[in-house]
Amino acid sequence: MDDLRDKYLTRIADAGDEAALEAVRLEAVGKKGEVALKMRELGRMTPEERQQVGPALNALKDEINSAIAARKAGLEDAALDERLRGEWLDVTLPARTRRRGSIHPVSQVTEEVTAIFADMGFSVAEGPQIETDWYNFDALNIPGHHPARAEMDTFYMARAEGDDRPPHVLRTHTSPVQIRAMEATGAPLRVICPGRVYRADYDQTHTPMFHQVEGMAIDRDISMANLKWCLEEFCRAFFEVDDIALRFRASHFPFTEPSAEVDIRCSWEGGTLKLGEGDDWLEILGSGMVHPKVLAAGGIDPDVWQGFAFGMGIDRIAMLKYGIPDLRAFFDSDLRWLRHYGFGALQAPTRHAG
Repeated sequence: MDDLRDKYLTRIADAGDEAALEAVRLEAVGKKGEVALKMRELGRMTPEERQQVGPALNALKDEINSAIAARKAGLEDAALDERLRGEWLDVTLPARTRRRGSIHPVSQVTEEVTAIFADMGFSVAEGPQIETDWYNFDALNIPGHHPARAEMDTFYMARAEGDDRPPHVLRTHTSPVQIRAMEATGAPLRVICPGRVYRADYDQTHTPMFHQVEGMAIDRDISMANLKWCLEEFCRAFFEVDDIALRFRASHFPFTEPSAEVDIRCSWEGGTLKLGEGDDWLEILGSGMVHPKVLAAGGIDPDVWQGFAFGMGIDRIAMLKYGIPDLRAFFDSDLRWLRHYGFGALQAPTRHAG
């Protein structure tokens, strides 16, 4: 025992790295190590011999394991010291202002929209970007023959041949999140759903991926009057214009009835867009009262509850508020564009107190 102890304690102390230490451990206390072989000999000993040799072997094994753990910790500390000597950074150096980051307009506007609707009692809900066609279409009262379900408008996920499961799509709007929110919390409900959406379109004002925020409020006595007030208050706060004027035009959306497109009063004098004045109108969003079939799909009784819903493009309203001319530039990753239109990291979202 004493010879084994001296032998392995010396080799442990002389181990120069963790690989050498592991080799010593295997040779000493591994499954085929010397101590393990000694323990196998206990079965051939008399009971009296086992009472003496057994505890001694266990004590030797514990001592060797302790020495290995201590040596390993020492090697790790030495390696860390060596690394710290080679890798150092002078934290007193001044910051490089050229590398200062900025907040993307989409992120800034999302925070602004969230803050405004939070003041009105709306919470934020999120959902998956890859949806089943039931959540994306069927639950929203969009029939199978609707043009929006065609592959020319919607990105369908590839399926293996013979796979008869319901297809999945890249969500074309954040309305599926409203269905999931209704399923999760029931009524009453007041929620906005910001996020990325995808459609097969690309030009100066359309991109295959863009950002939307949709809102929904459900209660027993909600009406179009509540919807009108909510949208007017939002536009007044977001665009920082007190004398805001909105026009509701009758329209058709499968998921709302009645439905209305919302225009904002503006002028284009001198090629400059000014909101809240002039004789022109600019469409900014769609809205309406939630269709009874949509409420039923979300597990809410349409005979008891009713509500309104609306949706708008975050990128579009960012373009209007901050004078950004081309939607495609949002996704070009051009640092010059980001420095021009970006926001400081500590710049709080704007909330206009009208």
